[in-house]
Amino acid sequence: MQDQNFPRSPLLFSLGADRIVGEQVARALALPLSPVEERRFEDGEQKVRPLVSVRGRDAYVFSSLHGDSQDTANDKLCRLLFFIGCLKTNGARRVTAVSPYLCYMRKDRQTKAQDPITGLYVAQLLEAVGTDQVMTLEAHNLSAFQNAFRRPTLHLTAHGQFVERMIEIAGDAVFCVVSPDLGGAKRAEAFRELLEAKLGRPVNKAFLEKQRSSGLVTGDLFAGDVAGRVAIIIDDLISSGTTMARAAETCRKNGAERIYLCATHALFSPGARATLASTAIDGIIVTDSVALEEEWAGAKSLTVLPIAGLLAAAISSDANTTHR
Repeated sequence: MQDQNFPRSPLLFSLGADRIVGEQVARALALPLSPVEERRFEDGEQKVRPLVSVRGRDAYVFSSLHGDSQDTANDKLCRLLFFIGCLKTNGARRVTAVSPYLCYMRKDRQTKAQDPITGLYVAQLLEAVGTDQVMTLEAHNLSAFQNAFRRPTLHLTAHGQFVERMIEIAGDAVFCVVSPDLGGAKRAEAFRELLEAKLGRPVNKAFLEKQRSSGLVTGDLFAGDVAGRVAIIIDDLISSGTTMARAAETCRKNGAERIYLCATHALFSPGARATLASTAIDGIIVTDSVALEEEWAGAKSLTVLPIAGLLAAAISSDANTTHR
């Protein structure tokens, strides 16, 4: 995309470790990544400001809100909030938070007495500093994500990339798409329909029951036929790996020929690699929405799909629509 495609080109900003993805998106859009000053004080407080004028401009701010070895999710959330507030203070016309992984969305409803609804609170914080729009990738619960915000949202998925990759790996196989829990059934069904349309033949589906209490995962119900099929277990994220490992073991016991895990966000908490290695998984496919820790560098079973093209296409469409 050349600048002339925009009556006035939007500004692209990237915070912290997300500069890599920001640079990739900027190249895809043929736009510069605007400079920022980031400073951390001795007591842990942060200062971040744009080093270009933002008055009257549209801005897209990249920041994936996962905790890593450098910053906690809370650090990243505060930095994003303060930067968006700074942009609005200095006259930005419209600001879109581009957070491929949006923190605290896993707690989107009250499942126990006096539970918090942290997904809603994050939405309120973003709105309070003047965020005009939020773009994210594979929200934990799409309905809850959309209902939490009173401002426009753009929800993207990597399903198309996962489908293409699975066809490359095993296009001639008979597939079954598996949801590791009932809560992910709609996500799995959307993925199954896309895979079925691409293949032009029926694709089976299956799901497991899962109950989590005090960190313990239970549930024995399994429905579906994976026998002799390539099982694709689809979820929004992998953290500890216990949910995916449990689903893979169940598929293997029920006769699956091969098993692949597809998850957009590779959060991979400590110990996840050992947990996933303990069961018979043929491959794990994730995106680079979350930067991988060194432990996973060079893992033969892992395929990482880039999201820069997906984000660039969404920003291009949004920016051109806004300026019509």
